[in-house]
Amino acid sequence: MDIGLTTLREEDIIPHIATAQAMMQRSAVIVTEKGNKSKTALAGTRRRFVSAVATDGLQRSADVRILDAISAISPEDSMLSLAQHSLAYRLRRGLAVGLAVGDVFARQTELESLSSENKTSALSGDKAAQFHKLMAASAFVCLFTAASYLSQTLEAGGESTKKPDEPDVDLDTPHEAFKMFLYGLEKSISGAPDDPEMLARAREFSRLTLDSLLARQRRFPELSAFEAMHIRLDNDDFELNGIDVSTGGKRKPLVMTFKKPDEVVGNHIAKYQAMKLAKMLMAYDFDRQLNPFVEMGGFLFTFIGDGNPGTGKTTLIQMIAGLINEYCEVAGYTFHYENFGVDQISSYQGKSGQNCRQFITNIIDPRTIGFGTVDDIDQVAAKRSDDRASAGQQEITAVLMESLSGANTVIRGNCTFGMFSNYPENVDDALRQRAGARWLVDGPQTIEDYIDIFALLIGDNHKLKPGGHDFFSAQEIKKAVQTAYADYNKPHEAGMVKVAQHFQKNGGKLKTLSDIGNYLHAIKEAEPRFTGRAIKNITDAIKMRAMDIELPDKWFEKPEVFMHKSYDDKLAMISKLRKPISMEMVVQEVHRYADSEFRYTDKSDDAAVGNLIRDQRIRERAASEITVLKDKGQWNG
Repeated sequence: MDIGLTTLREEDIIPHIATAQAMMQRSAVIVTEKGNKSKTALAGTRRRFVSAVATDGLQRSADVRILDAISAISPEDSMLSLAQHSLAYRLRRGLAVGLAVGDVFARQTELESLSSENKTSALSGDKAAQFHKLMAASAFVCLFTAASYLSQTLEAGGESTKKPDEPDVDLDTPHEAFKMFLYGLEKSISGAPDDPEMLARAREFSRLTLDSLLARQRRFPELSAFEAMHIRLDNDDFELNGIDVSTGGKRKPLVMTFKKPDEVVGNHIAKYQAMKLAKMLMAYDFDRQLNPFVEMGGFLFTFIGDGNPGTGKTTLIQMIAGLINEYCEVAGYTFHYENFGVDQISSYQGKSGQNCRQFITNIIDPRTIGFGTVDDIDQVAAKRSDDRASAGQQEITAVLMESLSGANTVIRGNCTFGMFSNYPENVDDALRQRAGARWLVDGPQTIEDYIDIFALLIGDNHKLKPGGHDFFSAQEIKKAVQTAYADYNKPHEAGMVKVAQHFQKNGGKLKTLSDIGNYLHAIKEAEPRFTGRAIKNITDAIKMRAMDIELPDKWFEKPEVFMHKSYDDKLAMISKLRKPISMEMVVQEVHRYADSEFRYTDKSDDAAVGNLIRDQRIRERAASEITVLKDKGQWNG
């Protein structure tokens, strides 16, 4: 069950503020002694007194005054510092938010009705047992929410110099769970030398609490309703996606090596469309939460780049991220880049899917400009027919398919996803077809390309003669792209060439919409994977070509010129530059996409043939060695 996104309102939280405040001022808890070692060292030694009477397991009452513990960090000042006030405020609000989410959980389960029934008359039998189970699950939900809130909203800083004790979790009721949480938190921050250490210990204790709860997760089958919850608290920038731990805190600045467009040699069409895409993203309107390019057509939500190792896929990623980051800095927008890699495949059932869903959520956040990549997607996501793939890889495939082009996918135009692979034929067909554009990343191709890339990489620390080459003139983007597009007036791949030749011999022409339809059907006859989704991807690419307009660089030098204008103004400015669709565009994009499908098929077939040949060679060698062993009388098979 997926109950969708629930926005938590302030009126849901306010009723719980008084309860949270009271618990923070003073709480009484029953704690269990975990050892009989004294805390006081014997005079003149480093040893501690050990009683002959065992006290391990004994219970005692303890008063918890978390506000006093916070103010004791700086006893010389009667007022709380900013950091201390932040911790106290976030803690109180976290407890209140936890109780509010507990109310949502109660409404989604039988807990609310059972609680009402229990107030009128005590429950018994199966109802009483179910009530206690749901109450314990509610305690889990409330504590998980409060600990998540604290870990997400406390300002990120350094690591703690002292590891807190393992939390003693009590899941009888939400209030008891909170009291034990406050008891452990008080012990953790007590004695902190300064505010940064106090905050670091609080964050670490929250993390340990979350880990402790996750270790108990399997004990609570009633948590299925909570696992499907997506809670959003806009005022605090807090989001809860079921039992999914978010590191939270302020997003760290993006640290990566950026590349300038003039540092990318070859890959002309991919480079050109990447530069266009970076500018398209900056047309996004945060108030309307929509991009004019989505409304007018031509926005690239997903793409796949394929090529041999070393052809420049990583460089292309660095170039796109660098361009978007530069534009966002000018506009004052938040830019979030994230790569989903093999390190996020988990051995725990369901965790890989959760990691992938969190990756998608981070990128599509409508309050940011996002760029997400899945490098080496053939290793990260598996073919559904591959029985050797791990369950985690299959989970990732399912999440990507549902998120990138599923029934609930909403394209706002604030983000884009790029998938990259050296072996795209190993990617699941349905997932690969969810990539709206195909970029062949083939690297340097011509003599001029190789001269330019060597000159670029060798640097300036030399006195070598340049020769008669006009450096980087072949990389002039407009000239290079026109040449690259013109190459697709005719197909390249052998399978597609045969289709085109057969179509023309039978009187096929490409002058009208009907002609194009007949041509597409002929391709379908030769390549069964050329489906309706392929046609959609082609038409999207054609629309992008029609929107293949040169947004002036001056629009992105100052935010008020374009980026900070209203949605309607942006739409009008872009509309003036749009050009009509031509038959040449249609033919080129059909060939580009169809070539990619035949290329993937040919690679897959070549790999299969190679495997069969290798297997046959192994069989023949084995048969020969068996014959020798039989002749020697050493074969016992």
